[in-house]
Amino acid sequence: MIKAKNKLGLVFFPAFDWAISPTHPEREERLLYTQDQIFEEGIQDIEGITFYNPIVAEEKDVQRVHFCVPNVKSRVTQSHLISAGGAIVSLKKVLEKEVDKSFALVRPPGHHAQRVVYGDRGFCIINIEAVMLERIRQEFGNLRVAIVDTDCHHGDGTQDIYWNDKDTLFISFHQDGRTLFPGTGFVDEFGGPGAYGYNINIPLPPGTGEEGFLYVLENVVMPILEEYKPDIIVNSAGQDNHYTDPITNMNFTAQGYAKLNDRLNPDIAVLEGGYSIEGALPYINLGIILAMAGIDYSNVREPDYDAHELKQPEKITNYIKGLSELVYQRWKNKEDLWLNDFKGMEKVERTRRIYYDTDGILEQQTQTFKICKKCSGVNTIRSRSDTGYNVFAITIPRDACSDCIDEGYKMYKNASNEFTNVYLQDRVNDEYLAK
Repeated sequence: MIKAKNKLGLVFFPAFDWAISPTHPEREERLLYTQDQIFEEGIQDIEGITFYNPIVAEEKDVQRVHFCVPNVKSRVTQSHLISAGGAIVSLKKVLEKEVDKSFALVRPPGHHAQRVVYGDRGFCIINIEAVMLERIRQEFGNLRVAIVDTDCHHGDGTQDIYWNDKDTLFISFHQDGRTLFPGTGFVDEFGGPGAYGYNINIPLPPGTGEEGFLYVLENVVMPILEEYKPDIIVNSAGQDNHYTDPITNMNFTAQGYAKLNDRLNPDIAVLEGGYSIEGALPYINLGIILAMAGIDYSNVREPDYDAHELKQPEKITNYIKGLSELVYQRWKNKEDLWLNDFKGMEKVERTRRIYYDTDGILEQQTQTFKICKKCSGVNTIRSRSDTGYNVFAITIPRDACSDCIDEGYKMYKNASNEFTNVYLQDRVNDEYLAK
């Protein structure tokens, strides 16, 4: 009888009633093959592995994270709320010490969903990890969290949500944005003035294999995590770096994913992308489950695995070594870089153009971050979409001082009539206002 070294919780939610289209890469079959593989391997019979049902996340859970335009009900489906609820259950079971680790195998995914939500972009509407995390912080206190995003696509939504939050370290290693959606995730995207250096991107060249991913993990991610000392480590566990994935250009393997999770040792993994439904996901998910449970995963192999074909070229190896050194040195020098970029400033503006590729919506956005000596600073978003909305959104952060709280409410009260929608997110008092 096999016994798990670590008690592991598993939450499955394939979302049978939600798909962008019957033939879209993001559809329910993504998890059905995994489910078959797991039951075929007898995972449900291993002592120490427990299956849990998801809950339905609440509207307020979404409002802590997002400004849904015009509101949550019009943008968010029941499947998205259950997907986020699956992640919430997973992390709660860890914090309540019912299990040592957990893996939320849920869909729809979420890491491209940013603070403002007009629709679906990158197959994401709400950011399920962020909704999970902010619900958990409301219940368990202000945990210090590291999110390590291993999806092939840059986690631009998670980056946006935690851009100015020093209590949430975001690390993303992904295919270079010059070659893949969403076209972001470069080394100089380093965070807002209240959290400069706590947003770390490692853009990898197409063709990166197991050697490259594990080198970045060992030489950049693990040293930073050891210095940051998070209370919780979340793996935003996208699986589209796999060599068979139809929409990316990487050469990672199921064995590599298992090794990554073994070394990273996350408290929770949450499924993100991964679109090789038969050739990759069943093997990757099996490897991650075994690694997190502390069970031997050395025999997990894809049927068509060929080590020679997947060998990483020396040119890529050398590039990744140089990139890793650059990223780690920027982390070490983040205080000096802050002084170079922000010294003497009272506020910082960030202007962006965001395209919702699934729904065909174009957004023009300006974020303004106050530089406050007492807290991370009240911040605002002015956003226009080509669907006719003109939005003003205000966020009072969790650590806000009394001056920033007052300033946030004054801006909400005195907002111009030019805006079609005005929102206030008060994270100190867990309040959300809209007009």
